[in-house]
Amino acid sequence: MSDDAITLLNQKLDRLTQVLETQFGISPKANNLNAATAFVWNAENKWLQPVPKVNRVNLDLLKGIDNVRDILIENTQRFANSYAANNALLWGARGMGKSSLVKAAHAHVLKENPESNLKLIEIHREDIDSLPSLLGVLRDADCKAILFCDDLSFDNDDTSYKSLKAALDGGVEGRPDNVIFYATSNRRHLLPRDMMENERSTAINPSEAVEEKVSLSDRFGLWLGFHKCTQDDYLEMVTGYVEELGLSISKEQLKAEALEWSTTRGSRSGRVAWQFVQDLAGRQKKNTA
Repeated sequence: MSDDAITLLNQKLDRLTQVLETQFGISPKANNLNAATAFVWNAENKWLQPVPKVNRVNLDLLKGIDNVRDILIENTQRFANSYAANNALLWGARGMGKSSLVKAAHAHVLKENPESNLKLIEIHREDIDSLPSLLGVLRDADCKAILFCDDLSFDNDDTSYKSLKAALDGGVEGRPDNVIFYATSNRRHLLPRDMMENERSTAINPSEAVEEKVSLSDRFGLWLGFHKCTQDDYLEMVTGYVEELGLSISKEQLKAEALEWSTTRGSRSGRVAWQFVQDLAGRQKKNTA
C-alpha cells in the first residue's frame, strides 16, 4: 500500500472515530490510572490524559503562606491515610501560590506515603458539568484522587454550579471515599456579587435564593485564605528562588532590583517574585526549568 493510500486511510479512521465519539460517546482510549501520578480530565472523550511531568515548584519555595500550607498538607495526609478529610477551597489574591500549593502538597504527600497511590486529576472549569462521569470512572478505582479545579468561579446564568454541589456531597451516591475536591478561586463565595443581588431582587423568596447560591462554598470544609503579601514576604520569596537556582547577586542589589520590579508591576506576589527571578536568570544566561 502506498504512503498516500495509508494517509487517506488514517484520515478516514480519524473521521470515523470522531463520529462514533460524538454520536455514541464511544472512546477508543481506555483509562489507565497506573500510567502517571497526575492526569487531566478530557470530558469529551471521558478520558484521563496522563501528565508525565507536572508543572510545579518545591513546597519549600512557597513562602509567606505557612499557615494555609500546613493545614492543606495535614488534610491531604489524612486523606492519603484513609482518614476523614475535607474538600478545600483556596481563595484570595492572585499570584499568591494557590494552585502551586495544591500541586506541591500532592507531590509532598505522595513522596511521604507512596503506598497511598495518590493521584492528582485536574478538571477544567468548563467541564464541571461532567463531574458525575469523572466520579463514575474513579468510584471503583484502586487509588485515591485529588480532583483539582483551578480558578473556579461562575458567571451570571451559569447553572453548572449545581453539578458541583451535587457531586461534592449532595447527590444520591455522594462523593466516593477515594476522592477529594480541591479548588482555587479569587472569590470566596465563587459567585459574583451582582449574580447574588439579581437572585435577591427577582426571587419569590430572596433569602432562600441567595442561600442556595452561597451554599456552594459550604460544600468545602476548608476555606483557606490567601492575602496580598508584605514586602518582607515578597523579598523572602525572591531570595528563596535565587538560592534554589544558584544565581549570583549581592543581597543589596537583589533587594533593590526586586523592589523596583514589583513597583513597575504595581503588586507584590509569589508570581511577581518568580517573574523577576526568571528575568534575573535570563540576564545571567541561566535556565529556570
